[in-house]
Amino acid sequence: MPIISRFTLLRRTSPDQTEAPRPRFRLGGPLARLRRKPDHDLDAMMKRIILPSLPVSDEEMARATHQDLGQKLVRQENWDDLAARIEYADDCRLATPGGEAASMLLAFGARSDVVAAAEDAIHDGTFPDPIGIEALEEMLRDHSGNHACALVVALTHFDIGWAWQTAIEAGQVPDTPESKLRIASHFRRADNILAPFDPVDLDAPSVAAAQCLLLAALPQARHKVADAYERLIDLDPDSPRYMRALGQHLLPAQFGDYQQLEIEARRTAARTGDLWGAGAYTWVYLDALAQDDGALSSVDPGYFIEGLKDILGRKQEQHIVNVMTAFCAIAMGPDRASQLTGTAEQTRRKLHDCTGWLLSDHLQELHPLIWSQALLPPRLTPALPSRRALITRGRQAALHAIALQFADDIADGSSIAFSSSGMYRLPAL
Repeated sequence: MPIISRFTLLRRTSPDQTEAPRPRFRLGGPLARLRRKPDHDLDAMMKRIILPSLPVSDEEMARATHQDLGQKLVRQENWDDLAARIEYADDCRLATPGGEAASMLLAFGARSDVVAAAEDAIHDGTFPDPIGIEALEEMLRDHSGNHACALVVALTHFDIGWAWQTAIEAGQVPDTPESKLRIASHFRRADNILAPFDPVDLDAPSVAAAQCLLLAALPQARHKVADAYERLIDLDPDSPRYMRALGQHLLPAQFGDYQQLEIEARRTAARTGDLWGAGAYTWVYLDALAQDDGALSSVDPGYFIEGLKDILGRKQEQHIVNVMTAFCAIAMGPDRASQLTGTAEQTRRKLHDCTGWLLSDHLQELHPLIWSQALLPPRLTPALPSRRALITRGRQAALHAIALQFADDIADGSSIAFSSSGMYRLPAL
């Protein structure tokens, strides 16, 4: 007997199937949640969840490949090759499986040595050695007019300025006129480096993305953030990273308000409907909802869920599935309910209720780091735990959420298994 016959498959019967369709068994439905008892042994149930786990996902490997290449080429001082690769990545919109732009990852790797040295010095309370940034400035003079080289140097200045800003906010560095001058100097230099380049004329989303970051750092230009992101997203509408960044930057704590967030989410969805359906609305709100309770009162939960389904109907990438499932299960989880009232709590509950169908219809493998990230508070500044600890914590969080979701369904000792064919129930032996 084939092994699969021992399982109950949680998918619709094919319309051309000759066998009479069986009643669909739906785990964790509304009735199950209503009758759930608080005395379930979740720890024991977690051991009966069979879920493949990837400590290193395809997304991480792809990001590391681009970053490592950028770092390697700079260490070899092979700037012509680096510039050509960044331009190629821009031209063909090369991206990781999860939608991260390869051009930005190459640029990140290229500046990583200089930025890391500066961050270490700032953290230790000393001024960074200028030799690194001076070498980059010299290279830029030799490659005048090359927007890829300008991108790397401008983002290096931005990162160093942001490192100073973060250290001041964390109390690691005194908030003095001198430190503020250093921050302003780095941001201003980055802006001047990129000013001559028009990302639309160059067809270079990486330059547009860098200019969006700089607008957020320059107080006098913050009112241009929405327009700048519109231009960026129109250049590369397939990348969800830029939509997510737009939502974060339009929160009241940054450069917008809830009304503007709602307007821009709908405008972005309208412009990208052919590609994402309603998905762009969900992408714009995703991180904003995770960070700010107030956004729960402005978002349209029905439209958000429609967008969620459109995204997964178009992108069956497990990185994205894990991102969405962790968001609904953790960020919108019951632990947040005590902080909310009225409309916000109703919205949270509707989004959290998506966890069931995300698990049963879409999840095939676990990416633990995504789940551990969903547990971290926004704008975490202390040092993160080790990678191994984050993986362990993320896996435990995912298994706990799954066990809680389907507690009544497996209380009889049965198990749940995930595979590329869907989610299955294994009867108790």
